[in-house]
Amino acid sequence: MRILADQNLPFAKQAFANLGEVSTFVGRELTAKDVADADVLLVRSVTRVNAALLTGSAVKFVGSATIGTDHIDLDYLQQHDITFANAPGSNATSAAEYALAALLYVITSQAISINDLQVGIVGYGNVGSRVGKLFQALGLQCHFYDPPRQLQLSDIEYCDWQTICACDVVSAHVPLTRGGDYPTYRMFDQDFFTALKPGALFINTARGEAVDEAALLKRLDAMPLHLVLDVWQNEPHVDPLLVQQTLISTPHIAGYAYDGKLRGTEMVYQAACRFFGVQPQWSMQAELNEGNTSLSLGSAPNFIFALQQLVQQVYDITQDSDQLRKMLKMQDTQAAVHFDELRKNYPKRREFSHFDVNVSQLSLRQRQIIQQLGFNTCL
Repeated sequence: MRILADQNLPFAKQAFANLGEVSTFVGRELTAKDVADADVLLVRSVTRVNAALLTGSAVKFVGSATIGTDHIDLDYLQQHDITFANAPGSNATSAAEYALAALLYVITSQAISINDLQVGIVGYGNVGSRVGKLFQALGLQCHFYDPPRQLQLSDIEYCDWQTICACDVVSAHVPLTRGGDYPTYRMFDQDFFTALKPGALFINTARGEAVDEAALLKRLDAMPLHLVLDVWQNEPHVDPLLVQQTLISTPHIAGYAYDGKLRGTEMVYQAACRFFGVQPQWSMQAELNEGNTSLSLGSAPNFIFALQQLVQQVYDITQDSDQLRKMLKMQDTQAAVHFDELRKNYPKRREFSHFDVNVSQLSLRQRQIIQQLGFNTCL
């Protein structure tokens, strides 16, 4: 059996070795000719899987080690009896921790008081729900907007769009959809950005196409916003004018923690084994054999600053931003290559659960917050 895997799919060769011969490819460069005699295709979000790629191929199983499916023509796969599996929730913790790191960096670097901040979270799926829990652990009042979910479930209290627009912080966690009653394509449009109050913080770790970047730039010309952008309309061709006006700009790596990437590989591998009736022989636990790292809170003006310093020890979001901003000195083609290289060569970043925090000097409430953020605590 011939298996084609995106080169950014970690441990693909080790995981899928018992199913067949594994070859890797560059995600944006895959062609129909490459796929013609493959039985299994394993992709990430940069590869469009559709009729143009698969017509005439031998592919029987497509796996995407991602949450989203907007890069997959699901109707085509169903019509041609090609089984599909993805990895919902695999990198949700990673993306949520990115959002927390972004929030803590912005409020501490911009001297924003956390007291009475109103937070709007758009999308209450795997990521948005986790972001809500992390933000609420800090005592923030969160408002959740997710009409499709609200129609099906009454699990939490949802808000309307006007409430989101009035928030001090808005964090986007939606899939990319173009149809239905609530399409997310360019849902953050001119009306939305016009409604935001001066100095509001907008975080996007969802999809670049959920934002009307022209409208955002127009709003920035008229009135300032704090911006944290991890995703962009025309990746890897990122608009340098927008990068210049962000506090944090990163190359679509919010969900790139090592744990989440391994989880994605394992979920797709397990699905492939079920499809082919093969007993799984690989587990991500074999690759997670490092012991936990011990951390302590340093001295800081207050607990929020201490938390920011703690999170920065685990994940310094400014380093990713500084790396992307190097593109501002490059021509467009070189900048696009730089964007993809940052993703390909992304350093190992661990989730908070990999770290033990000494809380012996903290109050009971502060210890609880550390635990609610996902860290292990020790005395």
